[in-house]
Amino acid sequence: MFVEERQALIYEELQSNGRVRVKDLSKKFNVSEDLIRKDLNVLEKEGKLRKIYGGAVLAKENVQRKLASQRKNINLDAKKNIAKKAINIIEPGDIIFLDISTSSIEMAKLLINEQKPMTVITNMLEVINILVSSNINVIFIGGELDYGHDGFVGSLTNQMIDGFRFDKAFLGVVGVDINDNSVMTYMPADAQTKKLVLSHSKETYMLCESEKFNQIGNYQYAKIDDFYGLICDKDLSLGLHKELKQYDIKVIE
Repeated sequence: MFVEERQALIYEELQSNGRVRVKDLSKKFNVSEDLIRKDLNVLEKEGKLRKIYGGAVLAKENVQRKLASQRKNINLDAKKNIAKKAINIIEPGDIIFLDISTSSIEMAKLLINEQKPMTVITNMLEVINILVSSNINVIFIGGELDYGHDGFVGSLTNQMIDGFRFDKAFLGVVGVDINDNSVMTYMPADAQTKKLVLSHSKETYMLCESEKFNQIGNYQYAKIDDFYGLICDKDLSLGLHKELKQYDIKVIE
């Protein structure tokens, strides 16, 4: 087997499982552990992985801040799949929170046709614009407008949220790092709002496209085990399932 071929297979395993061990790779390819370490060095220089003790983990993509209008049509099918699964969780009479997330937009579009009685509380402008034509009881959270992200954040927003208690909250994420037990967003102001919602909700669900496990944000706002559940667009790999199991989080895929 050529060196390049072995390195490509190592990278494929990283993409599937999120991490690899030198000892396991040495046995799998019937080569020395030193040779595997050299392979990992090459892949790390290419920005494909990050070496850790005894092996390596998949390198995270540092997602740059984008406007909500730029992001809402990216991975649209994945967001629609997440929205369908999230809607099924809502029960009659629930008070739910939808935060500033492009997946929340897809949820709002589906909620228009829902016949279940519920109350939707949100700080996202586009969600309000969609639900204004529905029969749903809607409460809008104001405050300081973040123009780029189409919603309200800051101290005034948090003061309004602080008076509510939610049956279920659905929060977007920019990136998830399983190894560091970290859930990230773009900016501190949005992070503080999300953290407050988490503390005021009986069940909080992460709206998480599968690619978010390979991305990082600028600011950690929660740990994975702070959430009740994670809603993903498609089946996760066995490796991701194994890693998530340690956090005792309900995975809906």
